[in-house]
Amino acid sequence: MQRYLKVIRLFWSTAVAAEMEYRINFLLAALSSLGNLAGSLFGLFLFYGQGYTFAGWTWEAALLVLGIFTLLQGFSATFLAPNLNRIVRHVQEGTLDFVLLKPIPSQFWLSTHTLSPWGLPDLVFGGILIGYAGKRLGLGMDDYLLSIIPLFFGLIILYSLWFMLGATSIWFVKIYNVTEVLRGLLEAGRYPMVAYPAAYRFFFTFIVPVAFLTTIPAEAMLGRSEMTWMISAAVLALILFFASTWFWRFALRFYTSASS
Repeated sequence: MQRYLKVIRLFWSTAVAAEMEYRINFLLAALSSLGNLAGSLFGLFLFYGQGYTFAGWTWEAALLVLGIFTLLQGFSATFLAPNLNRIVRHVQEGTLDFVLLKPIPSQFWLSTHTLSPWGLPDLVFGGILIGYAGKRLGLGMDDYLLSIIPLFFGLIILYSLWFMLGATSIWFVKIYNVTEVLRGLLEAGRYPMVAYPAAYRFFFTFIVPVAFLTTIPAEAMLGRSEMTWMISAAVLALILFFASTWFWRFALRFYTSASS
């Protein structure tokens, strides 16, 4: 474990040093994140400003979901997109050969090699939104800590789905559109699942598990999440994580190196 932590520290310190050469990008990223958040708040206000409410979700409770969604965006922009989107390029350019030759697991290298600090504004804005809504709802530290568990499982679910899509580039090199479709579907997580018709709720729970990313952590924070959903999130996260590991090893059997 210490060896892996040391490797991650070296990876990320190098990545941050390289990214900070273009510091104006951080300001642009912050402005972009602020604009996206303002647009999301405006969309939510269009519902609640007219007296309509999602069943069982007050304005502040809906803000919790939006805050968690913003955190998720920040996590994706900081850790997932900079790494997993490069799998396609490694396959196209043949640099995956060098990754496979390194003395550490290739999935670990591909998943942690870099990070982008430009996702930090979303993490900050998401935390502020959750703090504001939580204060209005009278939530305590125990409520926040309880939501960390399903949120952690949600991050594993998102990582696993994204990594498996990246791994398909070994067969289908140009899959950028597929990952964009996934990111588009995840946009549904900015609102509670009850905002959608029954058919959509089924799709976003059992087909593309968006509900496990935002709504269930928010319900846990509000103290009304059923244990069944918590266990389901844990089971789904473990299944998808091990499935991503197996799928990557399976995909490598079909990989043709650039030198062959």
